[in-house]
Amino acid sequence: MLKILPALDRYILRLVVVPMAGVFVLAASLLLLDKMLRLFDFVAVEGGPIGIVFKMLGALIPEYASLAIPLGLLLGILLAFRKLATSSELDIFRATGLSYMRLLRVPYFITAVLVAVNIALVFYIQPISRYYYEQLEYDLRSGALGASIKVGEFTTLADRMALRIEASEDEGRRLQGIFARISDEEGQVLSISAKEGAFLATTDSPDTIILRLTDGTIVQDEADATPRVLSFTRHDLPIDLPAIEQFRQRGDAEREYILPELLRIGWDSGETEQARDASQASFNFRLVEVVMMLLMPMLAVALAIPPKRSTSALGVFVSIVMVVSYHKINQYGEDIATLGRIDPIIALWGPFAVFAALILWMFYQVAYVPGGQPIGALETAFGKLSKRVGKLFRRRGRRSDEFASPPMNTAAPAAPAE
Repeated sequence: MLKILPALDRYILRLVVVPMAGVFVLAASLLLLDKMLRLFDFVAVEGGPIGIVFKMLGALIPEYASLAIPLGLLLGILLAFRKLATSSELDIFRATGLSYMRLLRVPYFITAVLVAVNIALVFYIQPISRYYYEQLEYDLRSGALGASIKVGEFTTLADRMALRIEASEDEGRRLQGIFARISDEEGQVLSISAKEGAFLATTDSPDTIILRLTDGTIVQDEADATPRVLSFTRHDLPIDLPAIEQFRQRGDAEREYILPELLRIGWDSGETEQARDASQASFNFRLVEVVMMLLMPMLAVALAIPPKRSTSALGVFVSIVMVVSYHKINQYGEDIATLGRIDPIIALWGPFAVFAALILWMFYQVAYVPGGQPIGALETAFGKLSKRVGKLFRRRGRRSDEFASPPMNTAAPAAPAE
């Protein structure tokens, strides 16, 4: 495919893809690392296996990818055109008669591919992966992943057995310092202590596991009899697992619905008004986030070109602020539309119309107005602020040099008196 494209398009493709991939990986990694720290704390508190953290992070990748893709697309195109502008290559292309729309041919091809990917993510993959994440979290809280027995604490099992484990090694395969107290309906109480033990699965009943104890003592205490003490080298203690409720069906929240389900619930007169409002709000939120990607190339070009004889990177900062602000405004619009306070069309497509008009105006200033600079006022203010800050630091540097090295006395020594 690269051989079919003209040399100019191949050159722009290389300029766009490299920073775009870097920004995407960086943004997704930062989001995952932030969530990873919280998940490690959560799993440690619940006493679950460490491997579950990476499963939960894997379930969150589609959600974070849908956020990182638009940001990577915007900054990839912006940094590519900024390089063309600062190296005067863009002026050469313009002088040869190439319009901005011609230069955006490859970026828009990339945008079309990423829009299709993002549609698949937000309407199909992300709802399923989010439900899987919620299921893993539920299993971890309920003890289905082996997190119900905590080291150093008494745990009640089946309302008739108390179990305490002093230490655990080899990821729970080897237990040390085990104490168990079991009571039955007839009033008999067994107090069992053992040096070591291990849990074993049974093939007969999935609701029962075997706790194999080694080198221990059993104290059998009955109501009207003398307690008996027994020593053992190995003893198998059957344990009835607590009943774990089945996880709910997918669809408890609107973000777990795929596209056909959103359309069916949102426009079904048989559903409640609250369900219709929530489904319509979720559908419009996802759709407006995807449609905004079609304007990202124009926004990138408008913010990529600094003023002449300037290397200001203010446009990069402004682009990030605009994208994040627009996403937060959409989230707020979805929330109030879900509550039924405002129509989803107004709450979500209203801000889109404002941002789209702003982006089109900015692109028009750059592409069709000679010397147009859409953020010229911000560039001027930023330049003045940078100069003042630079002067302030230079003054402080000179003052510190004066205090650090006082002036030397260069006067000639006085002649000795006769």
